[in-house]
Amino acid sequence: MIISRTPFRISFAGGGTDLHAFYGKEYGCVTSTTIDKYVYIAVHKYFDKNKILLKYSKTEFVDSQEKIQHPIIREALRLVGIESGIEITSIADIPSGTGLGSSCTFTVGLLHALYAYKGKFVSHERLAREASKIEIDILGEPIGKQDQYAASHGNLNYIQFNSDETVDVIPIVCNAETKKQLQKNFLLFYTGVTRSTASVLTEQKKNTETDSKKFENLQKMKKLAMELRDALNNDNFTQFGEILHKGWVLKRELACAITNDDIDSYYKAALAAGATGGKLLGAGGGGFLLFYCPEEKKERVIAALPLEHIPFMFDTQGSKIIHVGDK
Repeated sequence: MIISRTPFRISFAGGGTDLHAFYGKEYGCVTSTTIDKYVYIAVHKYFDKNKILLKYSKTEFVDSQEKIQHPIIREALRLVGIESGIEITSIADIPSGTGLGSSCTFTVGLLHALYAYKGKFVSHERLAREASKIEIDILGEPIGKQDQYAASHGNLNYIQFNSDETVDVIPIVCNAETKKQLQKNFLLFYTGVTRSTASVLTEQKKNTETDSKKFENLQKMKKLAMELRDALNNDNFTQFGEILHKGWVLKRELACAITNDDIDSYYKAALAAGATGGKLLGAGGGGFLLFYCPEEKKERVIAALPLEHIPFMFDTQGSKIIHVGDK
């Protein structure tokens, strides 16, 4: 049995510039981190070499790749070259459709486990590149590349998306005390709403291609990602909340479904209680709200919101194989 563990990500600034509609014209970039919430993929030899057993939110028992309903699993098996005789099970700490890159995290972790099952080592860069190929090129999902590269590499990074389709993952170099303090100043809340990102990202992609004002917003968001990178590289996080807030103001203008009255009310309540900035993670419409605030005001913010608080720490390892064995 092979088990992979792959982290979810939190994007701080630059989201949206990882879409080809933007980086095809000029390079995009994000500043993000992975966190200690994971997708686990277990791969095991199935006793019937002509069958495939899949266990995720559904159960599939089929006799060929073509009959697999889960598109990512089907295409991953094709790409890696596994025909049948396999059992795949997935477990996640966070539900899908919540803005933490769950689909891409699943794809990276699945590829990692399948390659390990075949006894093949692959790099983090290859895992991210092939996960992007499956979701964007083969399945035609209207998504960007940041989630695949963040989940694969792990850690706190500045990730640049170049017009020639290459991606540069550059670790942010700040001291341990800076990272420790950053973690203490974050609050993550679950809105209780899951949603498909496809409709929001399709609208955002169209707006990026046709609306110069929306494109200019993304250019400003790109600059915020660079400002955040530079500040953290210099162990300066005093403007972190302000940069998050500026990014959220710009992001909410990219598509009409990014926010709603409930999300806006939660955001205003958090700022009134002491948060200095925040954002809705992912494409929009639901999922998780992230806030940055002084440590001494965290309890006030938690009390001000009727939402579940989700504590987290940074992940530093990215996708990894955590078990190799017969059982």
